[in-house]
Amino acid sequence: MKIKLKHVMAVLTALALLCLYRGTFSQAEFFFQDHVMQRESPVDTQIVIVAVDDQSLEDLGTWPWSRSAHAQLVDTLSEGKPEVIAFDVTFATSSDEESDSEFVDAVARAGNVVLPVYGTFSESARLGAIEAEELSEPFDGLKEAAAATGHINTITDSDRVVRKALYSFNKDGVQVNSFTWEIYKLYMQRLGKQADASKLPLDGFQRFPIAYTSSPNQYEAISYSAVLSGDVPADYFTNKIVLIGPYAVGFNDDYLTPMNDKQAMNGVEIHANILQQLMEQDFKRELDWKWNALVLLASVVLAYYLFRKLNMLLSFLSVAALIAVFIGGGRYLYGQGILLSLGYAVPLLAVSCLAVVIFNYVSELVERRRVTDIFGRYVAPQVVSQILKNGEDGLKLGGSRRVLTVLFVDIRGFTPLSEKAEPEEIVEILNEYLDLTASCIFEQEGTLDKFIGDATMAIFNAPLLLEDHPMKAVRAAWAMKQGSVELEKKLTERFGFGVKFGIGIHTGPAVFGNIGSKTRMDYTAIGDTVNTAARLESNAKPGQIVLSESTYEAVKDRILAESLGEIKVKGKEQGIHIYELEGLK
Repeated sequence: MKIKLKHVMAVLTALALLCLYRGTFSQAEFFFQDHVMQRESPVDTQIVIVAVDDQSLEDLGTWPWSRSAHAQLVDTLSEGKPEVIAFDVTFATSSDEESDSEFVDAVARAGNVVLPVYGTFSESARLGAIEAEELSEPFDGLKEAAAATGHINTITDSDRVVRKALYSFNKDGVQVNSFTWEIYKLYMQRLGKQADASKLPLDGFQRFPIAYTSSPNQYEAISYSAVLSGDVPADYFTNKIVLIGPYAVGFNDDYLTPMNDKQAMNGVEIHANILQQLMEQDFKRELDWKWNALVLLASVVLAYYLFRKLNMLLSFLSVAALIAVFIGGGRYLYGQGILLSLGYAVPLLAVSCLAVVIFNYVSELVERRRVTDIFGRYVAPQVVSQILKNGEDGLKLGGSRRVLTVLFVDIRGFTPLSEKAEPEEIVEILNEYLDLTASCIFEQEGTLDKFIGDATMAIFNAPLLLEDHPMKAVRAAWAMKQGSVELEKKLTERFGFGVKFGIGIHTGPAVFGNIGSKTRMDYTAIGDTVNTAARLESNAKPGQIVLSESTYEAVKDRILAESLGEIKVKGKEQGIHIYELEGLK
């Protein structure tokens, strides 16, 4: 079966669909999500971060600080009546009883403090709610005093970038919601509203894509110690959501995000991004792979149509435009809350362009070889190459004048043999002799002009220029004579007598090219040189190679030849001095 472009496109599409289903090229998908989908937008000033930064560590000493400092911070913030206070700092163990008690009382008085828990999981997980093996919670008393608790587990993709938020997991059959969800839920309760988790576009692992608002360090971050010292008045936090978390390098609580794959974002700022997404209800729902597969198929069908209907340049430009539309459409749909997969369709379209180039190149090579093999059985390979090279120009009628060496070879004794052998045997014998003449001509880079019954005509130095073409013609003739010995022996054993070649060679000016009509033409040479060579062949005796004087003068230092004197040939008034080739030096 001949391989066609549609077969190549079908194989590429099948591979792309398989990779899409298995998520093989997730890195390509991540690239488009990060660089095409995610775009910065204004941060919500209602969200404020109180940062445990380097300045605070310098002012308050090394971490961990006394729980009394946290109690003082909660009381100070509470004076300003913020909507929610949330610590992105774990308090899993007790410290001294007095400071712990102060902290518990402050949290209880505030009534709007959310505290974190942290789950530990096994290395593998199956689709569905993830089950935690262990759960680290606030110490006894503090958990009861908190308005809510939520997990701060962060799950990165294979490239260590945080792109999804884990909504919940289970621990001993109890659902543990995320830190940001509990903050958002408490915030909505204080506004007299209700948070609706059914709107979250969760995947099989209870995750949803994060629509980041900002790159690192865009949310307002106030130093922890500045709040304690009163440098920032408490009423500044009125009606705000206050997130308290590490900002210093030593905490190692930072992650790469789609907004910047070089500069890490502090964990508390990632919570701020997720929280703003929840507040704005800016959810991004991933299309099922079947819909993405349908889009991929449609794009490939359109690309194939363009490849078939347009020339290569226009088709490539059209596919490039299609890719641009695809990317623009993906970005538009992202704004509408739909996360379209670009990591497979766009590369597939690009690879399709490359595949078309390779396919066309290989097809042209195969076709050129096929035409050369088939057409070369009827005309010389040089003529085929010239036609393929020049296209239609190579098929125009016309000729060029050049000095050529023309060789004619005929089989002597063929008529008597025809009377004794069957027609099928005659064809077999003739084919063997003609194959011998053709191979000798090609070996010396000559052009096989035509077969004329049991005769062969060859030209040297056309269509391609050939150095020392008289000598190459002489070598071809001598090879024919030597090769005929074995054939003659075979015929003698079979029929009682053999046949020999008669060869004539002449060098001189001639016109060569496409001769004939527009509907039927022949690549050949015409002129007196051709006629003379034919006359020399007709005067050659069985087994004799006759050279004209012009050919002899060009090769005499490299051959053994005997002068046969001057002969008269039909069509010429003056005699021709001829020589018999007896060997090569």
